[in-house]
Amino acid sequence: MKRRIASAFAGIAMSMGLSLAPGLINTAAAADSFPSKPVTIIVGVAPGGSLDALARLVATELGKVTNNTFVVENVTGAGGLLGFQRLARSAPDGYTLMFSNQSMVLIPLLYPKAGLDIVKDTTAIGTVANVPMVLSVSNQSGIKDLPSMLKGMRSGELKLYFGSGGPGTTAHLAEALFLQMADVKAELIQYRGSGPAITDLIGGTIQAVLDQTVTMLPLHNGKQIKAIAVASKTRLPQMPDVPTFAEGGVPQFDLQIWNGLVGPKGMPKDVVDKLAEAVSKAVQTPEFRARIDTLAARIPSAEERSPANFTSTLQRDQMQFAELAKKIGLEAR
Repeated sequence: MKRRIASAFAGIAMSMGLSLAPGLINTAAAADSFPSKPVTIIVGVAPGGSLDALARLVATELGKVTNNTFVVENVTGAGGLLGFQRLARSAPDGYTLMFSNQSMVLIPLLYPKAGLDIVKDTTAIGTVANVPMVLSVSNQSGIKDLPSMLKGMRSGELKLYFGSGGPGTTAHLAEALFLQMADVKAELIQYRGSGPAITDLIGGTIQAVLDQTVTMLPLHNGKQIKAIAVASKTRLPQMPDVPTFAEGGVPQFDLQIWNGLVGPKGMPKDVVDKLAEAVSKAVQTPEFRARIDTLAARIPSAEERSPANFTSTLQRDQMQFAELAKKIGLEAR
């Protein structure tokens, strides 16, 4: 319809001796036919991880609902910076997107010389899943629950060693945010990835790790570690024995890691709206819902996953993480 209107408008203008900027007609026609060729989804991590797996699931479901091809391209290096740069250089036509999570907000903080801005240099499309953070302790720690842990930390009887996947990771900032909100202190031990941190948690070398349900759920269910708090409004059906942070006395800590799609800055609204509509359809497919359930994650509501709300989320995270990065002395690279 828009293409016919644009063509008719062009014909009227020509009959009146007027001329139109070619971009006006081309943009309308392009938006009307989108997508008409394969769409590339950049992922800033290597294949095999949870983020990559979720991106591929999203690509598959988007392909089904649009009858088009969505291809995942892993652009790894510098903690996601190379992928972000690839996105920023792309044409804002909707055929190059990036699938990421909260870690993308950290990239400009870690690499300020790159000159990237998570809000100014992207176009928010929508979120597809929110993954709660889970506080887990080693079985050897003797920690029974969050209230007793906080009591011991505040009295000085418990010196806690927190492990994370390294400086600037979402786990690192999550732990710093939790300590700030709970008004307690602990030693933050940085590892080269979450795997070694979790290995030491299981072995009892460190007492606590704050990570996503996708990582901690199977370890808790297998009794290799003990989860004592989950960042959710209510207890998760996949781990009903684990209280929420609110139940444990830290109601303000509700960090859930968003996973979503962004495009380069300057994308046409019509294309953004089409992609957002496709995302809404994709997250409702049985295959997608089943996978999210196994991750103990949550599919955002229609309002939550909208481009406007996602933009607000990026703005909020940018401010919150920038302030937190200064407080914990996060070093730029």
